[in-house]
Amino acid sequence: MKLLSQNKTLLLVVTLILLLAMNYNTVNFGIENDCIGIVFSILLFVVGSRKTNFKVNYFVVTLLLIFEFVSYRLHTKSLHFLALLLLACLIYYNFTKKFSYVAFICILLFSSIFNKFFEHLTTEIKQTLCYGVYLTLKNFMTIDRIEGVNFYLNGAKITIDTACMGLSMFKTGLLTGAILLSLEERKNKKYFSVVQIVVFCNLIIILNIISNYFRIVTLILLQCTQENVLHHTVGMLCFIVYQVLPMLWIIRYFQPKKEEIIVTNTKSNTLVSVLMIAVIFVTSLEMKKEKNDDILQGLNPKYKIETGKWIGPEVFKIETPNKLIYIKTPSHKPLICWTGNGYKIIQTKEVSIENQKIWYNVMEKNNIKYASYWWYECGNKKYTSFVEVMFMKLLYNKPIRLINETSVLK
Repeated sequence: MKLLSQNKTLLLVVTLILLLAMNYNTVNFGIENDCIGIVFSILLFVVGSRKTNFKVNYFVVTLLLIFEFVSYRLHTKSLHFLALLLLACLIYYNFTKKFSYVAFICILLFSSIFNKFFEHLTTEIKQTLCYGVYLTLKNFMTIDRIEGVNFYLNGAKITIDTACMGLSMFKTGLLTGAILLSLEERKNKKYFSVVQIVVFCNLIIILNIISNYFRIVTLILLQCTQENVLHHTVGMLCFIVYQVLPMLWIIRYFQPKKEEIIVTNTKSNTLVSVLMIAVIFVTSLEMKKEKNDDILQGLNPKYKIETGKWIGPEVFKIETPNKLIYIKTPSHKPLICWTGNGYKIIQTKEVSIENQKIWYNVMEKNNIKYASYWWYECGNKKYTSFVEVMFMKLLYNKPIRLINETSVLK
């Protein structure tokens, strides 16, 4: 027993490594999402952590329990991977009493769960940015019209692609800001308050919006929205001019003032770490079980599944003379799938059919326009919100699916 007490740090680290090995598929899934960002965030957490008397255990443990409960019920790899990262942060804090709020935010941002959240807002973000650009440019140049993310200038059509939202630049900007904050703390040998960190992060988000706005403006003025050297050069210049340089100027007014904290409780809380390891171990066992989505269970009989076929473990396809129907798991958002196959989204809006709201979008490929209706479904009720339908799944554990009906627009 004495030997265990003397080597508890080593034992917890070894246990963490074994847990990561046990969850190899989940870890591989998470790292493939953004390896460099995750590695830099973890290094920043170790290098930039500071001593704190704030009860970090309560905050991190609460997040861990929520993430693992959702992962257990929904088999969500992204949340389970994030829980593994938070466990590493918790073990590090319990033995050093050091924590980095800035790096913690970066870990959340570079996790795949943030990407999933961002993907489901892709269309809304693109259209809002494009409409803002249209309202500005129409006063200075002739724009025939705008349809979703398509600008029509002198008979030519310019389409804004997903890269112009700057997701990678958004995360890179926040990581750059986190590094600047950490360098300032080391230089002054003082620390920023939580309020200062939150304010600075919000300013970075505003700068990112401004950067993407001027990126789209510049690309339209140059009539360049294709993936080429000019396209990427404009993106990089906007990132430097509208994010990095303003951050370097603003950081001068964010001087750290808090002296190094003398930690009053230096005793490591091994029990908390052990309990969280047990929770993650149980979830890890559940995650290894084969996932059964049951997306055809309780399906409306009007969909003749006997005429359809599986084109993947999560996608069922039914072809009719006038309509193409896809029944999928909710993670396969149609707008992402369609744009990935070369379709241009012209219009997206909510419509009401039979007193239930669903999504309607118009898209185009090879000069042919298509009308597409889609919605999430749980039981007999339709939903337009991914978060809402997943919450229903979390509460009632009923099969949920996404239905997409597409036809040529007459």
